[in-house]
Amino acid sequence: MSDATKEREEAARLPEGDVVRILLEQHARIRDLFAEVKSAQGEQKKSIFDELRALLAVHETAEEMILRPTAKKTAGKAEAEARNHEEQAANKVLAQLEKMDVGSPEFDGRLAAFERSVIEHAEHEEQEEFPAVRQGCDEAQLKRMGAQLQMVEKIAPTHPHPTAAGSPTAQWITGPFASLVDRAKDALTRSRGGT
Repeated sequence: MSDATKEREEAARLPEGDVVRILLEQHARIRDLFAEVKSAQGEQKKSIFDELRALLAVHETAEEMILRPTAKKTAGKAEAEARNHEEQAANKVLAQLEKMDVGSPEFDGRLAAFERSVIEHAEHEEQEEFPAVRQGCDEAQLKRMGAQLQMVEKIAPTHPHPTAAGSPTAQWITGPFASLVDRAKDALTRSRGGT
């Protein structure tokens, strides 16, 4: 059984709308997209990587803004800061990958290393952060956080922004403006046929 399947099964055991359920489902999708990027070529590879990049950017921003403040209280400041630090480092690598030619061997090597760090980060969240958040919050709080997370994801940046990554405060201040620029950029790219 794949890790993505395990994450989906664990998510399915949680109430609909629970913040941890939503994040586990996204972790599974991220794993799927890494596998799809590795097996694709040409424009399809670029398109799948763009989907992965957008999901990671939105996912990490929302985690920092919604999950991390609660995790700081339930899992401890050191745990929350460690996850934020990992996300800041990942955001820098994601920004570098976004500028690379997806057909190059250098991209594939960098992507493989990046995948390992993203999966390790997700596993830390799933083993250390998520259980503490679930234990420290009641079902209503978890669902409220889930709704807030989904709302933030609708307005979160779709491209990496290393200067804001890792800081919930910076995400709240710069995120909405960066998102407007990102979403306009995405729309222009789509209207030009992905060029």
